[in-house]
Amino acid sequence: MGENQDSFFSLLHLIKERKFKGYTGMAVKNGLFQFSTTLAGKVGSIIFTIIIARLLMPELFGLYSLALSTVVLFTAFADLGIQQTTIMFVSKFLGKNKLKKAKNYSAYLLKIKIFLVLGVTILLALLSKFLAEAFFQKPVFLALVSGGFFIISLSFINFIEGLFQASNNFKPILLKEIFFQIARLILVPATIILSLKYSVSLELNVFLIMFSVSLTYFLSLIFIFFLMKKKITFLNEKKENLPEVEKKHIKGFIIPLSATALSAIVFGYVDILMLGGYVLAEFIGYYRAAFSLMTSAAALITFSFVMFPIFSRLKGGKLKEMLKKSIRVTIFFSLMGIIGTLLLAPYIVQIVFGRDYILATDVLRILSLLLLSGPLTTMHTSYLISISKQKIVAKFLVVAVLLNVILNYFFIVWTLEYGYYYSVLGVAVATVISRFFYLGCLMAVSKK
Repeated sequence: MGENQDSFFSLLHLIKERKFKGYTGMAVKNGLFQFSTTLAGKVGSIIFTIIIARLLMPELFGLYSLALSTVVLFTAFADLGIQQTTIMFVSKFLGKNKLKKAKNYSAYLLKIKIFLVLGVTILLALLSKFLAEAFFQKPVFLALVSGGFFIISLSFINFIEGLFQASNNFKPILLKEIFFQIARLILVPATIILSLKYSVSLELNVFLIMFSVSLTYFLSLIFIFFLMKKKITFLNEKKENLPEVEKKHIKGFIIPLSATALSAIVFGYVDILMLGGYVLAEFIGYYRAAFSLMTSAAALITFSFVMFPIFSRLKGGKLKEMLKKSIRVTIFFSLMGIIGTLLLAPYIVQIVFGRDYILATDVLRILSLLLLSGPLTTMHTSYLISISKQKIVAKFLVVAVLLNVILNYFFIVWTLEYGYYYSVLGVAVATVISRFFYLGCLMAVSKK
């Protein structure tokens, strides 16, 4: 605990004195922007979730969550590790002041991105009817169709954010996040109120909500695009085609990251997707309520996206020491969050979502353990990728996802005879087990 306190107060001293020189100073400065971005994003998300959950009630909230989870899963196929690859390569070349090289790599990665986005958008449109009617058997067809708009907008936002992260410029990302949260808090609730007022069908309600969410992402894409034109100066360099050997090197780096990116998204949303095929919509809403609270809280603790550009430039002992310091601070805040959630879970659920979601209380307690596993997992993942061990990360993640799917299926089928509520609790337990298994594997490799 003494080392944790020393690390914490050392960070406070750097912030107070504004000593942002060197790699440590860069990490602290970026950390402040990233923490502000995360704070704005998660506070905005919590407020947004409170509003729409109370407006929609569990059933409609569950249908919206199911549609959103499905679309987000497809969005992962439009990235396939492109964002992290962009951060890795562009950051390295910018660190060596090779601006033209950074431009060439980013341009080539953008071409791959465009191809993936178009392909995935078309695929979702073709599969929407099957997923809604045959697999989920729920009225989410129109919402899934509108998901193509969501995929296009979010995919290019992520790419531009990757360029800013690679440039160690986190302020524009913060500005974009603030813009997005304000737009979403205005547009989506207004859409819900109007749709409920005129008593449109359940399916049309879900569609209108999904479309309004997609629209806020599109407006945010326009906002961050103009920031990119002003702030990322290396994009003004003259573009040259990459040699084939370098293109192969990029593809070789992307392939294991693709497995990692896809598995990570599946890891985050497979629970809701599997529940969607077995339980009523309102029980999906209970699980989503608890899960959204824990992921929002965990994100406030996670510093991995701040550390990744720094990790990619450090080597040897300095890299190990930076990882250790980050872990000490993370564990301290994670444990405080877990204790608070275990003690206050009923009050948290009632305050945030209302009494209609009281069944989410025990789910929240189980998922509170993600406050420890989540931040440490993303930190170890960033560290291992920065030392070119992305293939190991991908293998462990794939195994963990398979374990999660198997455990989800086992707990759902085993508990269905006792009621949908116990299936939701079983899925929460499966999530915790599989994520700590993944963390254990990463920690074992990181110590070598």
